[in-house]
Amino acid sequence: MSTLTDVEPTRTTSDDRSRQRLASGPLGRVFLFSAGILTSFYLLLSVTPMYAASAGIGSAGAGFVTGMLLLGTVAAELAASGLMRRFGYRTLLATGVILMGIPALAQLTPGPPAIIVVASVIRGFGFGLSTVVTGALTAMLLPPERRGEGLGLSGVVACVPAVVALPAGVWLAGHFGYQLVIGLAAAAALVPMAAFRGLPARPGVQDRRTAASASGGQAAGGLLAALRHGGQLPLSFVFAASTVAAGVVASFLPLATGVSANVATTGLLAQAVCATIGRWWAGRQGDRHGHARLLIPGLVTASLGMTAMLWLTSPAAVIAGMCLFGMGFGIIQNATFVLMIDRMSASGFGTASALWNLAYDAGYGAGPAAFGLLVAHTGYPAAFAMTGALMLAAIPVARRAMTSGRPARLPARDRV
Repeated sequence: MSTLTDVEPTRTTSDDRSRQRLASGPLGRVFLFSAGILTSFYLLLSVTPMYAASAGIGSAGAGFVTGMLLLGTVAAELAASGLMRRFGYRTLLATGVILMGIPALAQLTPGPPAIIVVASVIRGFGFGLSTVVTGALTAMLLPPERRGEGLGLSGVVACVPAVVALPAGVWLAGHFGYQLVIGLAAAAALVPMAAFRGLPARPGVQDRRTAASASGGQAAGGLLAALRHGGQLPLSFVFAASTVAAGVVASFLPLATGVSANVATTGLLAQAVCATIGRWWAGRQGDRHGHARLLIPGLVTASLGMTAMLWLTSPAAVIAGMCLFGMGFGIIQNATFVLMIDRMSASGFGTASALWNLAYDAGYGAGPAAFGLLVAHTGYPAAFAMTGALMLAAIPVARRAMTSGRPARLPARDRV
């Protein structure tokens, strides 16, 4: 085998790409699980706090329910990589979807509010396990030369439940009652289990050899150990800087002074759609020209979108800003995930997926908390612009991420 070189991925010719088939039966099964898991999550994301409030838990208790859901998610992400190494993909994925589906069914019969809180924690844990496993499986099942494009496609799969299931859950609960939404959420999580047997249990020998070669052999390990190697820490920081802004937009755009409900709804929809387009575009471009090159353009584009919020009273500025932010955010999402995966061996894909998801949730949760304190002193336009400046401040870290832990690349004749 030829000597590996520590350089950015070489460009892949159209002939090389034509030999690398993107779609496969196992990948389709993973996408089915991902769609079901996310549909179940989003159907109840807004409905569960409403259900808790109707059960007498109050507005503070309704917020506590969402907090417990996210607490369970983060706990699972911290534990997932170790559990995956011990029990394998299929066992952990089955555990995750069962922990999402069964506690939902437990809420079908009205009971004390404590049941809703406990069910939320368990569902959050199941969601965290499931998303880490599906991320690792998707990365493993994609040909390395088209991994960016494939992960971009997985972003499209993830976008549909976010755009459809979140508002649908609220609408269905208002028109047909909570029990219908709860039943649908449980079914969405559990039905994909029919495709369970077609999934890999663990990385195969060939998968391990190929990924170890492509990544320079960075093996699996604990999350803290992984952060110290392969440039994972700067990549996590860059992604978290963008998810801070994403959390701020989702939480505060509808509340911002001068932004009507219709403009806020349109802006959030535009952001979600453009983020999906950005992920898909970044995957294709990154496979051809290198994913690290997309980090700084993604940060600049997303920051410009947040800067447009200086003109909150202009619907055109808000919607255009959300389009720019969504595009940049999607680029950063895909580029950071591909780079984090590429810098690990196949046995470490679960660790990389866990780190990426942790960065997502940490930024998404911390952003609104800090923004709420900031906006009281600065007002909404300045606070949004300062959030955009945070992403520009991450550019030096992005430069470091571009040059640290660069994945090695097999010569064309050695690619599998």
